Amino acid sequence: MDFQHPQILNLIDLAIAEDLGNGDHSSLASIPEGTLGTSRILCKEDGILAGIALSETIMHRIEAQIQLHIQITDGSEIKKGDIIATAEGPVHALLASERIVLNFMQRLSGIATRTHKAVQILKGAHTQILDTRKTTPGMRLLEKWAVKTGGGNNHRIGLYDMIMLKDNHVDSSGGIAKAVATTVEYLQSKHLALKIEVETRNISEVQQALDTGAVDRIMLDNFTPEACTEAVSLIAGRAETEASGGIHEENLLEYAASGVDYISLGYLTHSVKSLDISMKTRTNL
Repeated sequence: MDFQHPQILNLIDLAIAEDLGNGDHSSLASIPEGTLGTSRILCKEDGILAGIALSETIMHRIEAQIQLHIQITDGSEIKKGDIIATAEGPVHALLASERIVLNFMQRLSGIATRTHKAVQILKGAHTQILDTRKTTPGMRLLEKWAVKTGGGNNHRIGLYDMIMLKDNHVDSSGGIAKAVATTVEYLQSKHLALKIEVETRNISEVQQALDTGAVDRIMLDNFTPEACTEAVSLIAGRAETEASGGIHEENLLEYAASGVDYISLGYLTHSVKSLDISMKTRTNL
């Protein structure tokens, strides 16, 4: 991941401006300017780490003199009590960076941890885990990176890198056959090489999508595991298959047993619990 990506740097700068305003007056008032110190970033809960490399970028946006010594890298399993990293530099800058660093790292680690759990449930299975576009506004690149850090895979990044004809598209255009036909024409006219996915609500719509001969992936939306098995059998490798809707950790294996290629899980990003991580700072005596 390129943490120097302009979109990520802009997000960091917004977070800094949001938190610091016209200054960290608590630190400025109580600690002499120029005081040096050391911070320890501590794990308080087991999980998968995501965001420590990003933390270095955040700290350097606040103060270039900060030196971050990373002891555990992104993607690693972490245990309660682990020291993830230490940072040295001006105490004012260390304290100014604390909440911003933790806000990013805790959320991204929570996403990586939840993803890792789902991936482990399906360990050895054909089916792969995908994320969705149900992300925090402004944080999509980072949250999708966290999914990959946890062992998952990314679905499309936005509306621009893949065609997905959902129920609203189908209903508004006059049916699957018409929606796909006009989509093919559009892509040809715009010289775009984008894959086409169609969301289906029942076996009849699966057949309609197959009949177009132009669909790369068929989404089985809110199908039961048994209906997914029927659909996978009907599709017979003529298109990729993706199950979505109503799927959680307790029934993941049932859906994977149907033979679908992918399972997309919105909860990986839209309702994840942040991992408990803290940062403790002391002056250098």
